[in-house]
Amino acid sequence: MEVVTNPVFLNIGGFTIAWYGVLITLGIVAGVWLGTRLARQRGLNVDLFNDIILWMIVWGLVGARLVFVLTSWGQFAGTPFPRILLDIVNLRAGGISIHGGLIGGILVLVYYARKYRFDFYRYADLAVPGVAFGIIGGRIGNIMNGTDTVGRVTGWPIGFRWPDSARAFHDGACVRAANPDMDLAQYCQTIGGVQVMTAPVHFTQLYGVIIGIILSVAACYWLRSRKSGWAFWQFWLWYSILRAGWEETFRLNPLLPKTYLNQGLDAPGIGLFTETHVISVVLIVLSVVMLLRLRHRADDRSGTTGQFLRPDGSAAKGVPVSHLELS
Repeated sequence: MEVVTNPVFLNIGGFTIAWYGVLITLGIVAGVWLGTRLARQRGLNVDLFNDIILWMIVWGLVGARLVFVLTSWGQFAGTPFPRILLDIVNLRAGGISIHGGLIGGILVLVYYARKYRFDFYRYADLAVPGVAFGIIGGRIGNIMNGTDTVGRVTGWPIGFRWPDSARAFHDGACVRAANPDMDLAQYCQTIGGVQVMTAPVHFTQLYGVIIGIILSVAACYWLRSRKSGWAFWQFWLWYSILRAGWEETFRLNPLLPKTYLNQGLDAPGIGLFTETHVISVVLIVLSVVMLLRLRHRADDRSGTTGQFLRPDGSAAKGVPVSHLELS
């Protein structure tokens, strides 16, 4: 499979706009459109929902970058002040954590739920499609960049050979000798005056795209539930299962408890357990517990009306909702 990588979507007078940002933005816009439509169908406060989404995006980006910096401090350590501050806030250079973004967004929703006294889950459910769309956009953006955490070297037939033009991949892959578990320098060769990593690896960015598509389709099904919070916790459950069990297992990330490692040209390219694996186990257990609790709750969206406060403090009564239409 031939992949053409080019991180730049548009270049105007030396100012570049990256595919990564454009694709994530498109995913968010699609999610906001669908969420707004569902909010209107469910008789929720659309203006309030749009305000929440705006600040969820802002603080989601802050959380995503903050968690990335904290978990990848080695990339910033040693940089002199004040340059290090510029590097930390430079999102255009890449590097965000989806878990950090979700935490930032959830904290915003918690704040609004307490301030305006509404059911947290009724609005949280509506944000699920946007997150799934964002995953798709972000991973396609990673492919265009030719970077993000790369896959482990594998001898399986599905191994992917990155094109020589994917300089971010090759430049990063050939300087990983500091960590033996992540050392790809042995597979690097100088071709045409530049370093090229010639070994096939797991195409984990594509795995992420497929996971996002699966979650997007599943979200439409979960949102049909009459139990508030069902879509929210199903998303956390299945994202954690798919991310940890499929994508993360084959990604070239450091192993915290080095339990199993089998990578190379004659190996499957598997590593257990990374930081994301550990976090995912906690989220899976929490999600299962919350879903079991929700199963025993009475349906709370059938023929009901909800009263919520608008951002100006005035009441906004919902309209009866008997069923959800996604068409």
